[in-house]
Amino acid sequence: MPYSYEPHYFEDLDVGQRFESAGRTVTETDFALHSMFTGDWTELHTNKEYSEDGPFGERIAQGPMTFILSTGLFQRTGIVERTVVAFLGMNYMDLPNAIGIGETISCEFEIGEKRDLESRDDAGLVVVDVVTTNHEGEVKLEGDMKFLFKNKE
Repeated sequence: MPYSYEPHYFEDLDVGQRFESAGRTVTETDFALHSMFTGDWTELHTNKEYSEDGPFGERIAQGPMTFILSTGLFQRTGIVERTVVAFLGMNYMDLPNAIGIGETISCEFEIGEKRDLESRDDAGLVVVDVVTTNHEGEVKLEGDMKFLFKNKE
């Protein structure tokens, strides 16, 4: 699948349609910036010595960081550029494996649901299923994201 897409409006999307993101290597800077932005300085994420003796043997990304990286990779596909009105939440999100510094992640997105809304005539609901994996194919996040996509004018 190609990694570059054009913006998609509600009418351009079909249930079952798939998109693949580019890859992205998670860095030490990502960990520090996320901790600074959120205020989450939990030692499991920020203390090398402490975390090496912990359950994962290394520092791991905060769960919300995994979600944020996945939404950023969705943005990088280009399909939401100037066509999304709002992110509405998720029905579910599972984080079966943690992300470590130096892992390269990418996402696969599939349109899982699409429906018109009686309350809006300018946008429709689109539910996007997401699977985030690392460079070895290990699943890091599974879930869905609900968006309002603009209708074509």
